[in-house]
Amino acid sequence: MSEAIAAQLPATESVLPKQRGLYFAGEWHEATGARSFETFSPGSGKSLGQVAEAGEADVAAAIGAAHAAFPEWSAVPPLERARILRELARIVRENAHELALLDAVDCGNPVRAMVGDANIASAQIELFAGLVTEMKGASIPMGPGRLNVSVREPLGVVARISPFNHPFMFAAAKIAAPLAAGNTVLIKPPEQAPLSALRLAELAGDLFPPGVFNVVTGSSREVGAWIVADPRVAKVGLIGSVAAGQAVMRNSADALRPVLLELGGKNALIAYPDADPDAVAQAMVAGMNFAWCGQSCGSTSRVFLHGDIHDAVLARVAKHIQAFTPGLPESWDTTMGALASKAQYDRTLHYIETGRAEGATVFAGGKPPDTPALAEGYFVEPTIFTDVTSDMTIARDEIFGPVCSVLRWQDEATMLAEVNALDVGLTCSIWTRDFDAALRTATAVEVGYVWVNEVSKHFVGAPFGGKKQSGIGREECIEEMLSFTDLKNIHMKFAG
Repeated sequence: MSEAIAAQLPATESVLPKQRGLYFAGEWHEATGARSFETFSPGSGKSLGQVAEAGEADVAAAIGAAHAAFPEWSAVPPLERARILRELARIVRENAHELALLDAVDCGNPVRAMVGDANIASAQIELFAGLVTEMKGASIPMGPGRLNVSVREPLGVVARISPFNHPFMFAAAKIAAPLAAGNTVLIKPPEQAPLSALRLAELAGDLFPPGVFNVVTGSSREVGAWIVADPRVAKVGLIGSVAAGQAVMRNSADALRPVLLELGGKNALIAYPDADPDAVAQAMVAGMNFAWCGQSCGSTSRVFLHGDIHDAVLARVAKHIQAFTPGLPESWDTTMGALASKAQYDRTLHYIETGRAEGATVFAGGKPPDTPALAEGYFVEPTIFTDVTSDMTIARDEIFGPVCSVLRWQDEATMLAEVNALDVGLTCSIWTRDFDAALRTATAVEVGYVWVNEVSKHFVGAPFGGKKQSGIGREECIEEMLSFTDLKNIHMKFAG
C-alpha cells in the first residue's frame, strides 16, 4: 500500500455521518413517529446504525420545502448558481478520501475506486457549472415590427432516485444539472447505502438557500412511490432497474410528468477475428467492472468472441482476472469489493447455479472466496462462463453481479441478431482493426453508447443513455441540463 495514500484515509468510524435524519428546508428532521431502519456494511455484515425512514407526510413536507424554495432559486442569476456549484465541487474534492471510505463501508465497493467516484462527481458538477450560460433560446424572423424569441425556463422540483452501486457519485453528480438550470432538488438515496447522501447534506447543505437541496431516506419502493405521486414534482430522474423505471413511468402518466431514466443493460463486447487477443482479454475483464462486482449498468457481461480468436483470448484472460481479488472494501489494497446486499449476493449465486444447470462451463470463479476474513460479507469471485448460448438465462438476464458470459460466433449477421435480440440496449464495445467493420457494427447495434477498441469509460460531456428498455434521455452532457428546462415562446408586436 502507498503509505502516503494510506495516511490520508481516516478511521472508519469518523467518516460516518452524525446526522441520520431527513434533510429538508435547510434543517434536519426526525421521521414521523421516529421511524428508522438499520443499515449494514456489506463487507462485514456489521451494523452501521439507524437511519430515518421517511413516511408519506415526511416526503410531502420535503417536496413542499423544495416547491417553496423554487421561486427564489430560479431567480438566482445563472453565474451565481455556477459559483455555488463550483464551491460544491471543491468541497467534494477536498473530502474525496473521507467520502470514498464512507461509500466503501456502506455499499461494499473498494475505497480506491470510490475516490475515483468522488472525483468524477466533482468533474460532473463543474461541467454543469460551466454550461449555465448555454441554456439558450433562439429568435425567429418575423419581419418588421415583430419579435419572436424562445427562452428556457426551469421546471420546478426535480426528484433524483439513485441506485446502490455508486451512492455518493450519483447523489452529488446528479443534482448538478437540475440545480444549474434553476430547479430545486430532492434526493432519494438507495436504502442499501444511504449514508453518503446524508454526509453530502452535512458538508454542503448550507451552500444553498433552505429547500433548494433536500434528502429523504427510506424504502425505495414506498418513498419512491410517494415522490412520484406528488403533483408538485415536475420531473423524476431515476437510475435503476427496468422494473423500477417502468413503475416511475406508470406513476407519472396521470400527471403527464416527464422522466429521465437510465436503466439496465445486458451489454455486449464484440471481438472480430483481427482483434488483438491480449487487448480483448484485458477488455473482457475491464468491461465487467469487477472492482464493484459487476454492479454497473454499463458492464459488458456478454462477450461475443469470433471463433478464430476465441481460444487465444481465453488463454490470456487468467492473467488479467487475477488483478481482481475480493477483499475488505475499506482497504486501499483491495481491488474487488463486496456485493451491496444479501439480496444481490443470493441473486448472483442463483444465476451461477442456473448457468451450470443449463450447460455453461465455469471458466473462472463461480463461488464465494475461501478467505476466512471475508466469511461474514457478501463476496463472490469474478466469474466467467464459457460454452454459453444465446438462449441461456445467464446470456439474457441482467445479473448485476460479477458474472460474464462468453459466446462464440462465426457469422456476423447471426451474431448481430443475437446482440440485438434483447429488450435492453445501453452500451456495446467493439474490438477490431477494420474501420469498416467498426463503423458498420457501431451503426447496427441497438444501443445508446458505443466504444470502439475501448471499454467501460465515460467521458465528460459525452451523452450517456440507452435505447429500448435501457432508458429515456441522455445524461452527463448539455442535453441532460436542457432536459430540466421548458422551452417557452414569446411573440411581440411593436406598438405603433
